[in-house]
Amino acid sequence: MSTREVSDLEDPVIESTDQLTAPMAAGEKPRDRWRIGTEHEKFVYDVADHHAPSYDEPGGIHDLLMALTEFGWEPIVEGGNVIAMKGADGTVSLEPAGQLELSGAPLETLHQTCNETGRHLAQVKTIGDRIGKGYLGLGMWPDKTRETLPIMPKGRYAIMLKHMPRVGSMGLDMMLRTCTIQVNLDYSSEADMAQKFRVSLALQPLATALFANSPFTEGKPNGYLSYRSHIWSDTDPARTGMLPFVFEEGFGYERYVDYMLDVPMYFVFRDGRYIDAAGQSFRDFLKGELPALPGERPRLSDWNDHLSTAFPEVRLKSFLEMRGADGGPWGRICALPALWVGLLYDQTALDAAWDLVKGWDMEGRETLRTSVPKLALDAPLPGGGTLRDIAGEVLDIARSGLAARGRLNAGGDNETGYLEPLAEIVASGKVPAERLLDLYHGEWGGDVSRVYGVKSF
Repeated sequence: MSTREVSDLEDPVIESTDQLTAPMAAGEKPRDRWRIGTEHEKFVYDVADHHAPSYDEPGGIHDLLMALTEFGWEPIVEGGNVIAMKGADGTVSLEPAGQLELSGAPLETLHQTCNETGRHLAQVKTIGDRIGKGYLGLGMWPDKTRETLPIMPKGRYAIMLKHMPRVGSMGLDMMLRTCTIQVNLDYSSEADMAQKFRVSLALQPLATALFANSPFTEGKPNGYLSYRSHIWSDTDPARTGMLPFVFEEGFGYERYVDYMLDVPMYFVFRDGRYIDAAGQSFRDFLKGELPALPGERPRLSDWNDHLSTAFPEVRLKSFLEMRGADGGPWGRICALPALWVGLLYDQTALDAAWDLVKGWDMEGRETLRTSVPKLALDAPLPGGGTLRDIAGEVLDIARSGLAARGRLNAGGDNETGYLEPLAEIVASGKVPAERLLDLYHGEWGGDVSRVYGVKSF
């Protein structure tokens, strides 16, 4: 989730709804300026007893963050607490229960983004070895209850934790017990954004299946392969889902603005603190009638904050954000941007991917989305067959798109190698969660704590 820093620079008051498309239009870039931003979260645990460390305990999350200063990272402070670190490789921030997130810098190639991830993992592992902390690359805590998890001191999280139980049964699980990998990608125009949004939204269930890695809840199999993805089905229906309007004729920035204006607010950030506006309307804010700030109109930063509080399968801000994958190890952190860059950053590949999915109806897309958390590659496609039937073809399209980019590393290799972890999953027919379940029912003897012995990174 976003980390907010206070700034009044270039932060005009919004006088008209016409200004609400500005962040999206400002994201338009020529192809030579397209970048790749990769985010990943991981669980932090104490090596001695596997508990999730609190913020303040000796060797806890605060100490872990501050130890990053030895690698050149600088603290971001909110309310007297260090809540993130910023540096050349982006931002290291905290999820609600202390999950550690790297929001990487916008980079030109997959080689760079994978190197960035490697640097970050090496740094936090060096610190972890010193203070007795380890990291799990999974989509959900395999053994923790909500009640045993700490809460991080970030203002927006206090508001969200209070609001989530009002609108769904699993919002607290989303906040406290899950981890994901995400990738942020650019577009050149409104039409380019619309095509990329449609392709990535239609194929997001395939990413969920390939990265499915959350089969355990509180020490036992939960009946799902991506329980993290299932959690979104009852988190907050006003701000989640498959967004049918994206596939409608005429979709563009204005239609997404209409959607976001119907998404209830969480908060307003003023003078370094978060003001609770949960459930209130941004439309009222535009009229100066927000109950939390009567008489005040929003600034552009308020709108940008609001854009970060919707959680559909694909999200639009000044870039497109792919949100369908469970957390996982280094290879899959590199593989997710490889998949989407291959599909979306080459026009021939993008057109081929759209040809594959454009005939799907909305009912079929919804069925696919609701089936994939439990069935993964066996989830039914609109019109017949399963995801397993198209997985190899989609990877071939992505591979051709990466090859066409021709971005080489120092050894002369292009970017296609980063797809290999996904190619192995397709070839074997087993997603990561199924391999974990095989271990659980086999050599682990039903003991989920053995997952702490599996090398995650």
